[in-house]
Parts: sequence; C-alpha cells; structure tokens
Amino acid sequence: MKRLLTLFLLGLLSVAAHAVGDDSGRGVMAYGKADRDVPGWAITTDLPDGWTRDCCMYAKAIGVNLVLYQGEWTGDPERVMVLNVWPSKLSSLEAELQDDRHHYLGRDPAAKVGAIAIDNKSMTCRGVHYEGADHKDDLVVFCDPGLATGVRLSWSMTLAHDDPRKAELIALFQRVVDQSKYLKYSDETHGAGTKAGR
Repeated sequence: MKRLLTLFLLGLLSVAAHAVGDDSGRGVMAYGKADRDVPGWAITTDLPDGWTRDCCMYAKAIGVNLVLYQGEWTGDPERVMVLNVWPSKLSSLEAELQDDRHHYLGRDPAAKVGAIAIDNKSMTCRGVHYEGADHKDDLVVFCDPGLATGVRLSWSMTLAHDDPRKAELIALFQRVVDQSKYLKYSDETHGAGTKAGR
C-alpha cells in the first residue's frame, strides 16, 4: 500500500511538472519532506480552468507553498490564491482563527469580520471573510488535516471590495479549498528527478 501511494504521488508530481499550457483542468500538488517530528506532507486540489499554478518560483519568492493565478504574474496579491502549510503549534484550529483575527484587527480595527462557507469532506476547515477599511476583502481558510500529520494549512485570497468578478472568484476559491486533500508524502527517490513542490 505504501509503495502504491508513493507511485501515485510521483504520478501527481509528473502531472504537476507539465508546462503551464497543459495545466488547465488538472490537479495540482504542493509537498514538503519530513522535518524532525513532522512527517512529509502533500496537499492536492483541482486547478480552475484557465488558471496557472506555481510552487517553485513566485511562491518560493514570497515564502508560501503554492500560488494559483490567472494571466501574467504581476506580484499584486489581488486575485491570487495562496496555499501556506506550517508545523502546527497552536492548540486547535479555533486558536489559529483567533490568532489570525487578533493580528488582522490589530492592523485594521475598523475591519468587518464574516464567515466563508466551506464544505471540505476530507479535513476540518474554517473560513473568515475580512472586509478591510482599505476597501480590500481578504478571504482566509484554515484547515486541520489531523493531529498525526503535524501540520496545518491555510488558503487565502485578496480581492478589491468592488471587484466586478467578486462572486465568481469567491466561488472558485471555495471550490479549490473544498477539493483540497492531505496526503502523507514519502520521498523514496532520495532527491532524484524533477520536483514540483518544495
């Protein structure tokens, strides 16, 4: 079974390593190797049609695990879906949300805080919709794939409050989060071959 999972993961990696023009409608994956007490992990999801994934150039430059975007990369955070994975340190998913809310409202006390509906069948996820005084909306979803994984993750996206495509983009964002899955990652290639993740 472990061997089959490794072959499956390597197959996903080869799909993710295809040229940008071949990405539409395919699954994408970001992964991290085992580090001390944290087992190797992989997060997969569906790439929206017409979107581009990047794990190793732009994402790495801004210190995240994966970015999904449309058109050319501009460095502007608007309309960019961002995946971040980190070793879990806080006691619960609720603690992660409260910590994020505390920091956000510390920067923008006038922001409005709402919820985002998330229906991920494979892990517990909670979403927050911040409406900032800067007329930007920040969508943040925290997910917990379980204590044994040693990690938590978040998806986030910033939109202009009056973005004409706001409803469509929020729906796409929710779909990406809903389709996100955690897999235990095992690097049996010992660094050989092309890697699509971290």
